[in-house]
Formats: sequence, structure tokens, C-alpha cells
Amino acid sequence: MPDLSECRERLDQIDSQIMRLLVERQEVSADVAAYKAANGLAVLDRERERAKIQKATELVPPELSNYATVLQTLLMEASRDAQHQLLDDQAGTVSARIRPALGAQPSFFPLGATVACQGVPGAYQQIAADRLFRQAQISYQESFADVFDAVESGACQFGVLPIENSTAGSVNGVYSLLRTHGCHIVRTCRLRVDHNLLVLPGTTKDDIEIVYSHEQALQQCAGYIASLPHARGHLCKNTAKAAEKVAGSGRHDIAALASRDCASLYGLEVLEHSVQDSSSNYTRFACIAKDLVIYPGADRTSLVLVLSHEPGSLFKVLAKFYALGINIIKLESRPIPNRDFEFMFYFDIEYPAAAPRFLELLDALESSCEEFRYLGSYQEVI
Repeated sequence: MPDLSECRERLDQIDSQIMRLLVERQEVSADVAAYKAANGLAVLDRERERAKIQKATELVPPELSNYATVLQTLLMEASRDAQHQLLDDQAGTVSARIRPALGAQPSFFPLGATVACQGVPGAYQQIAADRLFRQAQISYQESFADVFDAVESGACQFGVLPIENSTAGSVNGVYSLLRTHGCHIVRTCRLRVDHNLLVLPGTTKDDIEIVYSHEQALQQCAGYIASLPHARGHLCKNTAKAAEKVAGSGRHDIAALASRDCASLYGLEVLEHSVQDSSSNYTRFACIAKDLVIYPGADRTSLVLVLSHEPGSLFKVLAKFYALGINIIKLESRPIPNRDFEFMFYFDIEYPAAAPRFLELLDALESSCEEFRYLGSYQEVI
């Protein structure tokens, strides 16, 4: 039986050979790229890649065929990425849009601006806007879609919208709008959400039959609502809208879940404080802008990817993040409309936008996806 140290030494020699061959393979890939450029050929040759994978499985024993497939796939991914970097003129790539934004990076995030928020005064979006801007001129909109329209039309410089809650999860409607509109995330903030039961003075818990609030707030306080003797939840567009509704109703059988600010704004009484089911209840808010702007300190990026509906497509994407040591903060799948059991993926990654290999990563992702949407790079305010 060979000595363990001898086995390890042999393995080290083999690994060194593999690494030298990897470098040599990438150098040959550069020659391939030059030939394809001269002859107008595409980088991706699916038939050759299928043949290469088949050949790889034939060269190894059956018990290693799966590993051979993965290894050959990763080798071709590395070759393809290298070819794209050499071939692409960058005119139509995502890096072509991001590079000028990085070069024209403002020196600081603005202190004041016109900001679109959904709802009415007292809404959590307004509180988030005040966290992001010292001097925000708020323009209140009826819906999330109206916030996007106000920003895209130039009526407002920025929009602030909720995108995720620590208890209730993602705000799917906002993510859908981010995917379909041309706006970009330029900053995010995390706000502790404190829901309070607001009523007209003189109302008791036994009086309450309906509790109005936004869908997310009702989810976050579902346990508390169930504990009320006669109450049930009822959807409202916004927490502050719910408070406004109760204030103007003259009724003692309804209540609202909203911020404490709403109590003083609308002349309501806080019947019970902090009624959310979880004491650790935070919501992330995104600040969007029409133009792509990357402010100093941007170390997070949001992406939407649609991958080919075949085995290993997500693995190939995750391997690119792993190769660069990038932390994935959020990975969520959502169904693609009108496509049965096919999904898009939302990614939030932690990686400085100014890092040397950032643009290389995005171009590599774009070239390997059916659809690629860059939502923006930003800093999160906590």
C-alpha cells in the first residue's frame, strides 16, 4: 500500500498539471476567438459543446461520468467567457451601459430631491424617504406603478418603494415593475417597521370588527388580529391610507394598522403599540431613478435572470459567483408569466461595483442567460 504522503505528492503533481493545462486551454481559446472574429462566427456552438460533453463521459468510467460532465461544462464556460471578453465590442452589453456610470460617479448621494411615494403622509415609504434624504419633497402617488411613471416622466427625481420584509418576504408587485420598467435602484435602506392599532378615541378592542391595512402589514400582524375578539383583516392600499380611512369614518368598529406618526397626523388614538407578530420586523425600501447612476460606496447589485429550462443552468450561474468569491444575499425564483413551470431568478449580490472584475462578471452572466436585467448597484443604509 502506498504511503499517504506519497499519494498526496502525486495528487499535487496531477493538480499542478491540471492548472497548467487550464491556462494553456484559455490561451487556445484566445486563438479560437480570433478565428471566430475573422470569420464572423458566433461564440456559442451548441452542437460542438454537446459533442464535447459526450466525449468526456466516454473517456471515464461510468461512475465518473457525472463529474466529467460537470468538469467539461465548467471548462467550456470559462472558454466561452474568455471569448466573449475578446470578441465583444461591448456596444450592446450591460458593461457598456455601466462603465460610463462608474466613470461619472457623483461625489455624494443628494441631500434633497423630489421623491415619489405611494400613499399619503405618514406612510412608511415617506418615513423611508426621510431616512434617505434630509430634505425630501414628497409627491404622493396612488399606486406603485404611478411611482414608476412619476420617475420615468421626470416629474420626480426619485421614487421610494418597499421591496422586501423580514417577515412577509418580497413585495412581488414592486419586483415585477422593476423588471418591466427602465428605472434603476440607486440606494436602499432598512427600516424597522412598528405597527400600531389606531382607532378613533373611545374605541375598545371589543368594538373592532375590521382592521384595515396594507397586505404586508396584515400578514405581519396576522397572529395579533386573530387574537382580537371579533376582528378580521381588510386590505387597504397603504398603511397611512388605512389610518386616513378610519379617521374620516366616524366609526368605532374599525381600526388601522399603521405607524405612530399616523396617529398624530390623523387625530387617532394608539389603542395598542407594536402589535406585529415578530419584534424583529424590518422592511427594505428601494430608491429608484430613471437614469443609471452609481453612487460612491455601491457594494450591492440587484439582477433578474431568466435561464434556459434545462438541467444545470442555475448551477452554471452559481459557479460564476463562487469562482469570484461573491456572496449572494438574495436568491428567489418567481414564475415567468405565460410559461408553464419556468422561472426567473432575482439575485442580490454583495460585490463592489468598482471592483476590477465586476463588469466581467455581468457580461459573463448576460451571455449565458436567456434574459438578463441589471436593476442597479447601490449602498444600503441601515
